[in-house]
Amino acid sequence: MKKHRIFTTSFASVYPHYITKAEKKGRTKAEVDTIICWLTGYSDKALQQQIEARVDFETFFEQAPELNPNVCKIKGVICGYRVEEIEDELMRKIRYLDKLVDELARGKAMEKILRE
Repeated sequence: MKKHRIFTTSFASVYPHYITKAEKKGRTKAEVDTIICWLTGYSDKALQQQIEARVDFETFFEQAPELNPNVCKIKGVICGYRVEEIEDELMRKIRYLDKLVDELARGKAMEKILRE
């Protein structure tokens, strides 16, 4: 079966779009980085290394230290799909990230985004 195009897309090419989406709504790059690190377990330094290495999404999530145990609390619709019902594990992880950035851009408080 052919891989979805997003799996082979470099994370670094999408990352600026996450930043732009957040900044247009008055949020910051630091908040986006916090969300990404919370989800994946990367440190700020390791996140920057992944961006500089221009790894694809598949590699980005394969090399992630540890997915946050609270990801099961991420629910809702993103790109027309219920994130909790997406069967492909990698696609679900990517959509988790999309959902969190979307929540940030919609003004949700960081404590709620990070499921604290």
